[in-house]
Amino acid sequence: MNCLDNQVALVTGGTRGIGKACAEACIARGARVALCSRDGARAQAVADALGPACAGYACDVSEPRNARELVDQVVERFGGIHILINNAGTADDGLLLRMKDAQWTNVMRTNLDAVFYLCRAASRHMVRQHYGRIINIGSVAGLRGQAGQCNYAASKAALVGFTKACARELASRNITVNLIAPGLIDTDLSSAMPPAMREEVLKRIPLGRTGVPEEVATLAAFLASKQAAYITGTVIPVDGGLGM
Repeated sequence: MNCLDNQVALVTGGTRGIGKACAEACIARGARVALCSRDGARAQAVADALGPACAGYACDVSEPRNARELVDQVVERFGGIHILINNAGTADDGLLLRMKDAQWTNVMRTNLDAVFYLCRAASRHMVRQHYGRIINIGSVAGLRGQAGQCNYAASKAALVGFTKACARELASRNITVNLIAPGLIDTDLSSAMPPAMREEVLKRIPLGRTGVPEEVATLAAFLASKQAAYITGTVIPVDGGLGM
């Protein structure tokens, strides 16, 4: 069912993993998609592979001017922006006592600041059209913490409060804001986890396996649809029961 016909979606970090799966899910449901990455050549290659309904952009969304210009470019090219999926993220793990300032700052800039910049820019257009869907990709680490990831967990926990506040502010304009909290999903980011940490997390998953990006993307596409009009300010884990 093409439940996203005539919709325009912007997916950050859209060249691999969860972001690419979200782009594919939106296109499969009728949306036109702009995806971005810091690697412009990769963004264009993925967009070309996904077909004429997709366009690729080079953008470091952790810079406020870049985020604003990206949204404006998408609106100019496609005529609007209806869906924003904030997926771009990074990790730079380390124990609290050994963590360097740069590790903290860089993770916060990508995982939290960029979401603020993009939501601010996109919501201005969504308010004018009296419609929008914002989906932030958080993490189960932001709900329960994870040793060795205090910067990452803090950035994702902050997204929970940010999502709920934005949902309250934007609800009167028919804009919903929700957060998906993936657990251990097969992505490049999770593959970079120390093996011992990965194995320890896997042992705690009741379903006994890692997830795949498509399992997150299916939920994102639903939250982006008009069928999800009465869902806002929610945090939905996709974690195999890890957070129970």
